[in-house]
Amino acid sequence: RNHLREMNITASTSDYSLLLPQGQIKQLVEQWMQDDHPSFDVGGLVVGNSVKAARLLLKSPGVFAGKPFFEAIFEQLNCRIEWQPEAIEGKYNNASGSNKICLAIIKGPVNNLLRGERTALNTLSRCSGVATASRAARQAAGNWMGWIAGTRKTTPGFRIVEKYGLLVGGVATHRLDLSQMVMLKDNHIWSAGSITSAVQLARQATGFSQKIEVECQSLEEAVEASIAGADIVMLDNFEPKQLKKDAKILKERFPHVLIEASGGITTATLPQYLSENVDIISQGMLTQG
Repeated sequence: RNHLREMNITASTSDYSLLLPQGQIKQLVEQWMQDDHPSFDVGGLVVGNSVKAARLLLKSPGVFAGKPFFEAIFEQLNCRIEWQPEAIEGKYNNASGSNKICLAIIKGPVNNLLRGERTALNTLSRCSGVATASRAARQAAGNWMGWIAGTRKTTPGFRIVEKYGLLVGGVATHRLDLSQMVMLKDNHIWSAGSITSAVQLARQATGFSQKIEVECQSLEEAVEASIAGADIVMLDNFEPKQLKKDAKILKERFPHVLIEASGGITTATLPQYLSENVDIISQGMLTQG
């Protein structure tokens, strides 16, 4: 538990682009471009293909994120990007309509500039929005040393962008997909017959290499999950007062089990859930529009 908290961070300090699977990014960009340009581009015919320059301007306050995706889009279109010194991922910029910040200059055939413009801006805006919301959540937690995390509630086909935005904004991604960590919810438990049966079956499959988390609706369920061998228990949709009371009981009895609070927690209400006995607070709203 102490090691977990010592490793927590409050802001983006790393080059998270090194995490990205380049082959997958290339495939995603191809899909995005196909979606926006499935046939004739009459506008491209009108403007021609002479080489022009465009500026990427930040016009509202927020955290800049999504640089690798922006680059991948224009690389496919044979355009060159000149990033400006202000284009630092993870940095909060106090931009506005009267204080526009130039982040990049993009040069290339004008038809290709316009062909990639909307897809690139959509991707950049979405990633930056997630990063900005994540930063606000992390700040709302103050000096609390647990993890603020997103969830698996992401946009289909856009998950890697949104998970990247979480990291740049200074919070944890939570599990990336169904294969990364086992999350046993009410339907899994109902099908298996009990929390204990579900955890035991999951452990047979995962061995020692994956964590198992159980979504719990009561202290009794959390105790059963902990005894069965769960690594993490999620106290789902608990009121703050009950959460703190039950988390204290659990942590005293099972100090090795991580406790996650989740369910309808907003950035405004997040401070009410902070507790030394809660290790993780997850928010689906960080990746929801």
